[in-house]
Amino acid sequence: MQKKLILDSNLLSITVNRLCQQLIENHGDFSQTAILGMQPRGIHLAEMIHQKLEETTNQKIDLGYLDTTFFRDDFRRRDSPVAANATKVPFIIEGRKVILIDDVLYTGRTVRAAMDAMIAFGRPSKVELLTLVNRKYSRQLPIEADYIGIDVNTLDTQKVLVELEALGSKKNKIWLINKDTQ
Repeated sequence: MQKKLILDSNLLSITVNRLCQQLIENHGDFSQTAILGMQPRGIHLAEMIHQKLEETTNQKIDLGYLDTTFFRDDFRRRDSPVAANATKVPFIIEGRKVILIDDVLYTGRTVRAAMDAMIAFGRPSKVELLTLVNRKYSRQLPIEADYIGIDVNTLDTQKVLVELEALGSKKNKIWLINKDTQ
């Protein structure tokens, strides 16, 4: 298995800062905006973005976690049961702007499931998608991110690994891994 470093800790920090600045430019006042991190791995990026936005804007911004397990179109096709993650949305999203956040956008199926899951908390006025890594040429559904950290050309035999300190890694890094195909 071969690993190629896509973003080191410094570039990842710059990328997160840039994404926050784009959000500030487009949202300005976050009073009608909520952030939903997609379980399991998007919540850590959502927390990073949320913290940076609150520090920069000096505003309170709603943050929640959204689990899509039971809304996925492949839920009943698995051989073994899937363990659900916690959904924590302590606010109503009716009529508000929602920023969905995930670490990697791959096929688009998780985002589709997240939009279905989100409706249980109200009908948002607008939904935007922020992703740290946009895997190009892999989409199975017509879903694209509004805010992208980095575009990466990938093959189906490759995997994107996001290592975050919040997940126990020593440093924040993003890797492209070539799986052994033998």
